[in-house]
Amino acid sequence: MGLIISKYGGLLLRAMGQTLLLALLSLFFASIIGVLVGLMSVVRNKVLNIIALVFVNIVRGVPMIVLAYFVYFGVPYFMNNMLGLQVTLTALQAGVICLSLNCGAYMAEIIRGGIESVDPGQMEAARSLGLPYGKAMRKVVLPQAIRTMIPSIINQFIITLKDTSILSVIGFPELVNTAKNVVANTFMSFQTWGVVAIMYLIIILALSRVAKIVEKKMNKSRGLEKR
Repeated sequence: MGLIISKYGGLLLRAMGQTLLLALLSLFFASIIGVLVGLMSVVRNKVLNIIALVFVNIVRGVPMIVLAYFVYFGVPYFMNNMLGLQVTLTALQAGVICLSLNCGAYMAEIIRGGIESVDPGQMEAARSLGLPYGKAMRKVVLPQAIRTMIPSIINQFIITLKDTSILSVIGFPELVNTAKNVVANTFMSFQTWGVVAIMYLIIILALSRVAKIVEKKMNKSRGLEKR
């Protein structure tokens, strides 16, 4: 492992940086998708409810590797040959779209569950005070729901970080793809993958620790409120 770290450590660290960049960008766009779809699933509108349900079921039902191939190869083909538009996607763009859709579907379920965990009486009380539905959701329900969502959102980020490894199939220079190139050059499979495993482990353990700290603080704040 010492040889891999000394000779390829910088390359692997840069690849980890690409992995984190991909995960962060995907989480940002997934949060937007998750909020929109999550709200669509709880509003009193059957059309929006069905759209949200179909989106979540389709995206969650398609394996990530299939979604990656579809976005990277299928979408440009359709745009170019069917619509006559000259569209190309870089591996980063396709990776962000793929992870954002996948993570967004799970985030939508987290947000839906968080909103539904709030006592319905909170919304009824806000509406009885004259607040419109949108403002009552934004000012009363969502602040309470976010407290239950945060640990799950952090856990989803951890899952998304691990899912970036799948995008090596479309050539994105994340950690797994870079490790494959190192193995091809050195034939040191055990040492290279050992270093990669340790790098992932450090990042994921740190994020898991953050999730536990946040969860403890949320539990303490709930306990104080109940008193």
